Amino acid sequence: MHVLVTGAGGFIGAALAERLQSAPLVPGAPLRLTLVDRVGPRAACAPGVHWHVGSFADRALFEALEDHPPDCVFHLASVPGSLAEREPVLGVQANLLDTVALCEGLARPVRAGRAPVPRLVFASSVAVYGALGTQPVDEDQWPQPTLSYGAHKWMAELLVADYARRGDIDGRSLRLPGVVARPPAETGHGSAFMSQIFHALHARQAYTCTVSPQATAWWMSLECCLDNLLHAARLPAHGLPAARCWQLPVLHSSVEAVVQAMARAADADAAEWIRYAPDARVEALFGRLPALSTPRAEAAGFQNDGSLQALTARVLGGLQGGGGGVK
Repeated sequence: MHVLVTGAGGFIGAALAERLQSAPLVPGAPLRLTLVDRVGPRAACAPGVHWHVGSFADRALFEALEDHPPDCVFHLASVPGSLAEREPVLGVQANLLDTVALCEGLARPVRAGRAPVPRLVFASSVAVYGALGTQPVDEDQWPQPTLSYGAHKWMAELLVADYARRGDIDGRSLRLPGVVARPPAETGHGSAFMSQIFHALHARQAYTCTVSPQATAWWMSLECCLDNLLHAARLPAHGLPAARCWQLPVLHSSVEAVVQAMARAADADAAEWIRYAPDARVEALFGRLPALSTPRAEAAGFQNDGSLQALTARVLGGLQGGGGGVK
């Protein structure tokens, strides 16, 4: 089984690569793992693991894949929201045009009869929705992105679905919520406060949150995110919806409730370490998400963390174990 992961040096990509090596996508099948990122590996690769340092749209990568076409691709690489706003040319190239090149690169050997149809799991984002207001939303919510990043993700969803319709790839897209706890270093995510509160309480370091305690967001642990990505890859192609896209179930919670849950888990005093200085723009974009209903995704087998207690326990376990925020 040959699995390709783009963005393999990132927070989710590095964790997914580790999970795939310890728990293969198809139990018992030999694993060939190709990891792609602009930054190379930090240590020697295990047998069967191959790195391509560069863009996932590089011609050299597709030439290498001619001899070993992938059975499954996890497309995680992207230029995140705030960075895509500051550098629009970079955002369009990486998030949209390179994704076109990836789909086409995977499709060419299929059309020529040299490779079977590969399964592609695309990491989309709740950024496709834009401002949602206060009323509960469901899976029929129409995207109205207010950031270029969200527009790129929506266009890429449509692209993946169209290539799947043509039979060139077996695509499926997942709209990811805020996955915590991302590394404390700046990554270009406007929703960085969602992860920083975990790091601050774990390390007992002061942090000034850029949204109010009453701000609400959609939350998911890294481990839960990996579970959902792998579940998407294992779903049989028969009977999938035409859109090939799911809004993942989430935990909907205020920042204050998450802070208190993490404080209890880390045995830290929330009032001592967390201060609030709301930025109106950040809160409008990332801190006013309403309740979300996802019965179709749940019927398909996708899950959220279940409770804030479970979410914070997973995040804390990752931080204490050197993962879940250092990759």
